[in-house]
Amino acid sequence: MDSPHGAAVKAENFGLKGPRGWAFRGIALDAAPGSLIAVEGPSGSGRTCLLLALTGRMKPSEGHAEIGRHRLPKKMAAVRRIAALGPVPGVNDLDQSLTVAEQLREGALLQRHYGAPIRSLLRPRAERRAAASARIEAALDAAGLDLATLPKAGRTTVRDLERLESVRLSVAIALLGSPRLLALDDLDLKLSDTERTEVWALLRSIAARGTTVLAVCSEAPADAVVLRTGPKADDGAPEEKPSPGAAGTPKITWGKGAKDDAEAGKDAGTGAGTDADKKDTEPDTEPDTEKGTGAEDGTGDGPGTENDTENDTDTDTDNDDTKGADDALAEAGRA
Repeated sequence: MDSPHGAAVKAENFGLKGPRGWAFRGIALDAAPGSLIAVEGPSGSGRTCLLLALTGRMKPSEGHAEIGRHRLPKKMAAVRRIAALGPVPGVNDLDQSLTVAEQLREGALLQRHYGAPIRSLLRPRAERRAAASARIEAALDAAGLDLATLPKAGRTTVRDLERLESVRLSVAIALLGSPRLLALDDLDLKLSDTERTEVWALLRSIAARGTTVLAVCSEAPADAVVLRTGPKADDGAPEEKPSPGAAGTPKITWGKGAKDDAEAGKDAGTGAGTDADKKDTEPDTEPDTEKGTGAEDGTGDGPGTENDTENDTDTDTDNDDTKGADDALAEAGRA
């Protein structure tokens, strides 16, 4: 059963697959309303995707979940109405150019237009302003953010806030709509041990008031309901290595590849550099191992010249053709 404020969170065989494979899979969870849930795991293990899926922002691929009796993925819009996002980098970042007071007023305005009942818009303007001020004060108190302690009070710009103060501001904005589920990402990012302790104490106090809290972290506290994610499985087949050529028959290529083949031929012996060398009845006493083009640039009668032309795809053919012509004249003179 749901409490008046918090939402129960349940999941069974919950998974989400993206273009690059499974972000997470096989998630099972059963947390009561007002629980402190910690999603623990290394970076890149699908923690943020799981948080967004449980709050109705991403559609799962398999399994199901229930957030306050709203079943996912069918009731994603209903889940979004009762679940609020705290700090989630890349999703709801604070506007660094605004002041703290402006950011709070903007959050209250958005909540009134999109989260409050329509009949509240019919109230007199003075009454709406008073209600918004009351919500802001209550949210700041719940988030533990005292504007008087800031360098310029409410006129302090968001970019001048410390990391812990920024987290508290994001939490306060999320609490303006009295959500039943509060979700936060990268909770312990860029926080000292003392600051982490303060943040977890803040989340415990919010959960004690009845709101269910879902927080992504690298290390969960002992009193939290821990949900662990692991590294993503690689469903793709391993990349196959190219099959080596037949022994004693090195592949003739232009440019760098030919140079590598010639280097290999030099190690094995000077008589197996190219196909044309094998046909020559008189062994070549001065193989051109540095250029690696040898007899392949002959008069065109050799069987390898057509294949050599097809393999010339990735290198500068103009320079190699010039060198090959010179080498062919030298080979003809030696013959």
